[in-house]
Amino acid sequence: MEEIVDALVAQQSELWSLVTGLDDDALRRPTRCSGWSVTDVLLHLAQTNELAVASTEGRFDTAVGDTALGDAVVTSGPIGSVDDWAAAAVDAERGADPAAVRDRWRASADAQVAGFLAGDPRRRVRWVAADLAARTLATTRLAETWIHTGDVASGLGVELDPTDRLRPIARLAWRTIPYAFERAGQPPPGPVAFHLRAPDGSPWDFVPDAPAAGADPTTMTIIRGDAIDLCLVAGRRGTAAATGLTGEGPDAAAVLDLVRTFA
Repeated sequence: MEEIVDALVAQQSELWSLVTGLDDDALRRPTRCSGWSVTDVLLHLAQTNELAVASTEGRFDTAVGDTALGDAVVTSGPIGSVDDWAAAAVDAERGADPAAVRDRWRASADAQVAGFLAGDPRRRVRWVAADLAARTLATTRLAETWIHTGDVASGLGVELDPTDRLRPIARLAWRTIPYAFERAGQPPPGPVAFHLRAPDGSPWDFVPDAPAAGADPTTMTIIRGDAIDLCLVAGRRGTAAATGLTGEGPDAAAVLDLVRTFA
């Protein structure tokens, strides 16, 4: 767990470095996340960080009902997707003082780290779509913070260099492929391997356990390319066709379409 939390701390610090000196006008600038300002992105992260804290403390369901996420369901009626739900929650609290939202996010980020470091990383915790191991939830929070750091940087005209924090994000995308297919109502895929290039050019290989004796190797799907491209596609910040990612095998097209790092 400590290595994931260390990466989360570093990612939160990168985002903090982008927003700490901004005035209100800059905090209201639009970002790569369509329809959201820098403040909206920070608000969304604060809301979901606070829910992650509640999850680690065993009070997730109560917290949902007590926050804007719960209010969003009450005011907007049933909400079909997690994205719609998150957008409604931001809408419910939009308009707060930008600097206050930034401070709320900073406090929630610190509390989230403390929550993940407390207790067994293998313990099951409640999240939006399913129960997860606390370590997995921490990795999803790393992935989301990385995605939204990029959104903010793009809106501010800042180019960020990829780091080895992408490794657990890419691994999460690989491990949750069956979940992605399930969420899309698709039959489960066969075995999938990722052969990726790290930012420093070294290989990051994520492969399934050794196949059973006599298994047909043509049933394996293999995705190749840069880790940054895979993570952007999994974070819905790009399409595979616009990157150098390639795939071979029976499920390649579906994997590149459905891969994701969030609920």
